[in-house]
Amino acid sequence: MGNSCWPKPVDNLPGSTTRPSSPGIIYIYIYIYIYIYILGNSNTNDTKASKNRNNNYQPSPAADGGAAHHVAACGQIITPNLKMFTLSELKSATRNFRPDTVLGEGGFGRVFKGWIDEQTYAPSKVGVGIPIAVKKSNPDSEQGLKEWQAEVKFLGKFSHPNLVKLLGYCWEEKQFLLVYECMQKGSLESHLFRKNVAEPIPWDIRIKIAIGAARGLAFLHNTEKQVIYRDFKASNILLDKEFNAKLSDFGLAKLGPIDGNSHVTTKVVGTYGYAAPEYMATGHLYVKSDVYGFGVVLLEIIMGLQVLDLNRPGGQTNLVDWAKPSLPDKKKLRKLIDPRLMGQYPSKGAYKTAELILKCLEPDPKCRPNMEVVLETLEQISSIQMHPKELKAKHKQDQQHTNHHKHYDHRSTRHTHHGSGGARGSGAGHKQNNYLNAARSY
Repeated sequence: MGNSCWPKPVDNLPGSTTRPSSPGIIYIYIYIYIYIYILGNSNTNDTKASKNRNNNYQPSPAADGGAAHHVAACGQIITPNLKMFTLSELKSATRNFRPDTVLGEGGFGRVFKGWIDEQTYAPSKVGVGIPIAVKKSNPDSEQGLKEWQAEVKFLGKFSHPNLVKLLGYCWEEKQFLLVYECMQKGSLESHLFRKNVAEPIPWDIRIKIAIGAARGLAFLHNTEKQVIYRDFKASNILLDKEFNAKLSDFGLAKLGPIDGNSHVTTKVVGTYGYAAPEYMATGHLYVKSDVYGFGVVLLEIIMGLQVLDLNRPGGQTNLVDWAKPSLPDKKKLRKLIDPRLMGQYPSKGAYKTAELILKCLEPDPKCRPNMEVVLETLEQISSIQMHPKELKAKHKQDQQHTNHHKHYDHRSTRHTHHGSGGARGSGAGHKQNNYLNAARSY
């Protein structure tokens, strides 16, 4: 594959007057351009050993008539065709990065909502064309540069229904920007942990979200060059208008082990509470280190609480330590399930989910299931229906719930269900998350 698929360096952009002001900046730009160019050619240079490792892939005709690309599990590795936006275009699309367009903020920087034409990707007026999410790095941020590179390296070449689509990128005026499709429902974190959520996510939607996230993770683990996501958490699972889950933020992603090795050794990065114990202790990163993180998030999904929260009572600060001993016990498990569900879930499905969580949280990565097994188990759980007795109890609770609201509506008093008190308050988890997102180690 030639370099025709890749845009020219930023200093050749039409209409751009920005130029590097020092040799150091020039070297950075050259390094980035070479880095991306090598990436573009790396898709066709996979080793024979890595091909043998993944039997799910079947060759498909290459779009450019050259080397074959590979397809698997509703996803594929593609020839990157990302648009290089100018800074002025992204300023126009986001109304000059106005504060009221901010969608969120993380270690990389802020994320702004904008609008572009669906065909040309040119900036458009609010409500016209398609919405986009523009991730804008903090100026002079070393973390921003590293994550910008990783996003382009990994997400730029993957196409899968459960991975957020990267549309393009920009580097100009010492800033690094990434442009994604905009996900209408925001993050899973916002639905599980934040205050004033109109309605809690029902059980079947929670399992649907878990299945979508599992599909995305399974795809990454089964690419010819395995990818370890390394930062699996609720805030990185985004939801479209139908609550289909897509993984985002590939800033910490890393290629998996090669040449028969079981792991890669790297500096510990990630978010506390989600990282696997073997990785935190030794820096040894396994593909199944992601499975541990998945188990943590699945626990958050059924409990409606964040993994770490200093505002919870002693003994409950760490969700895994608190809940793990109770997961095998059906009676104790019922007390752990998010009370906002009001018992409206199949007890058999909840118990099967608890069993799966325990397997994912095994201390030894060799004992954890791979993501294909996790996905298959979740799909089985999704087919479990509520028992007739549970349906009868659900109907009774629904009637009581309706009468309860009628009573309070008559008094013009707002009433929402907050679970069993302060230990399960949804706001504390969000407050704590701001601290955790800043707690990465580089």
